Amino acid sequence: MNIIPTAITEVLIIEPKVFGDSRGFFFEAFNAREFAQQAGVTTAFVQDNHSRSIKGVLRGLHYQVENTQGKLVRVVQGEIRDVAVDVRKSSPTFGQWVAVDLSADNHRQLWIPPGFAHGFAVMSDAAEFLYKTTDYYNPVADRCIRWDDPDLAIEWRLTQPPILSDKDKVGQPWAKAELLP
Repeated sequence: MNIIPTAITEVLIIEPKVFGDSRGFFFEAFNAREFAQQAGVTTAFVQDNHSRSIKGVLRGLHYQVENTQGKLVRVVQGEIRDVAVDVRKSSPTFGQWVAVDLSADNHRQLWIPPGFAHGFAVMSDAAEFLYKTTDYYNPVADRCIRWDDPDLAIEWRLTQPPILSDKDKVGQPWAKAELLP
């Protein structure tokens, strides 16, 4: 695997070694030993999630104020714009964000450590998104920041207004969000 740091060095792009021929391809999607050795991250994943969304759907920006989750995310069909925002007040990158294009074709994954809000926008006709989490979903601790908050000014690369869930329509502005210490 190839590890590529982003502008926020804790958020990592992971490029697996893909072995392909006329029959198709194979790659190891996750190996705990390699992840620890190359990324410097030792963690246990406790939950795998799978979502499918149509073009124009934007999900996020989600995080938990308790049971904070690290996420290892990837796309198995289509293409998305994936975004991570540092919500840790004590962090030198507090309030900063990174965006990475993930697709079934580029096989890239993104490691988003605990303490980040996460969201993605679907750029293709549809996308299937898989992610592992380091802690369980806790609906009581779940929070959402507005995807279009002007203080964050995230570059989503949207060509039309996004399709949002009811939860995402009422996300908190950055200035009023409950953030992590």
